Amino acid sequence: MNMFHLQDKVVLITGAGGGIGAATARAMHAVGAKVVLLDVTENAIQELATELGPRTLAIFASVTSREDLDRAVARAVETFGGIDVVFANAGIACDPPTTIRNMDEATFERVVEVDLLGVWRTVRACLPQICARNGHVLVTSSVYAFVNGVVNAPYAMSKAGVEMFGRSLRAELAGTGATAGVLYPGWVSTAIAKSAFGGNAEATELVKLAYPSVLRAPIQPARIAEAVVKGVQTRSARINCPRRWIPISILRGIFNLLTDLTLDRDKRIHALIRKMEK
Repeated sequence: MNMFHLQDKVVLITGAGGGIGAATARAMHAVGAKVVLLDVTENAIQELATELGPRTLAIFASVTSREDLDRAVARAVETFGGIDVVFANAGIACDPPTTIRNMDEATFERVVEVDLLGVWRTVRACLPQICARNGHVLVTSSVYAFVNGVVNAPYAMSKAGVEMFGRSLRAELAGTGATAGVLYPGWVSTAIAKSAFGGNAEATELVKLAYPSVLRAPIQPARIAEAVVKGVQTRSARINCPRRWIPISILRGIFNLLTDLTLDRDKRIHALIRKMEK
């Protein structure tokens, strides 16, 4: 496809208050885009809007509310004239991580509400604009779309659902001029990954046992943001970052068999999981 130039394009980003969302807002703004920052942490997006300066709009909105998202879309259109790119990125995880048997039901459903249905609501609210302007949709999935979601099941099942949502949408938009893609971040130094990297002793040890060192090293959000800009500019169907996860995604059937077998048989992992249930 022809290069999708982001100069003067309007990019709406959910979860823009920190992590991947904030880093992507900075990267998009740096290449000339107008950025619409959505988050439930109002102070964070206001501070980011002040940092970025012109071509920025901060809106308090929750992806659990279609009314919030509709109002945000209306404000973006009123301010900038339309929306060319939507980055449905807002997400949360279980904190502390625990098993399906032990998890509070409200917590489980809240994660799915934000991570899966929040993506659906965000995209649906923006889709008329995207289609009218031959724009692009990007949804944040995860390597958890194809690795075992042990002690973080609602997050993993949501990310697997987001992957299929993005793939289905891209196929449905094919030939219309609008496009969609899926972002697959690996471990990233954000609040969501804190438990796995020192925030929770059992979760940190579980990651060490379950993943080889080459896969578990976290990267900075700015690196994801750089990949996002390039991926949107080329209307990529898939953005894998870091790229070391690509072979795992391609060979996910074999990888899943081997990792599930390890989880079934490793008594050290069993002991950690029992501790996390307590």
